[in-house]
Amino acid sequence: MKEETELLPDHFQTDPSRPIYEQFVEQIRARIVSGLIPAGSRLPSVRDLAADRRVNPTTAARTYQELERKKLIVTYRGQGTFVTNSADTIQEARKEMAVEAVRQFKDIAQSLGLTVNEMIQLADQEEA
Repeated sequence: MKEETELLPDHFQTDPSRPIYEQFVEQIRARIVSGLIPAGSRLPSVRDLAADRRVNPTTAARTYQELERKKLIVTYRGQGTFVTNSADTIQEARKEMAVEAVRQFKDIAQSLGLTVNEMIQLADQEEA
């Protein structure tokens, strides 16, 4: 059996204006699709996650429920909770995150009165 993996970085700070479980789901999902939490990795129990992050166990349980709904994790009774081994599922989550990032980028460009290309050109000029 594989060793448990750290779900959230030590420096993770929550935004008090958003539900904690949503922030946990976003961070864990990003760490799974980036490979920081490898496929097949064993995750801490709900109780351990709650204690480690000093949150209510219901928050930790809801985090896992959402990740299971997204098919990124799977729980086996008596064995624990693991990241899916399905490369297709992880790839689909990666695609969803990329599409959302592009949508946000377009929204920001529009709010600044710029096109996406103008935003990229400005960023390129800053790097030069």
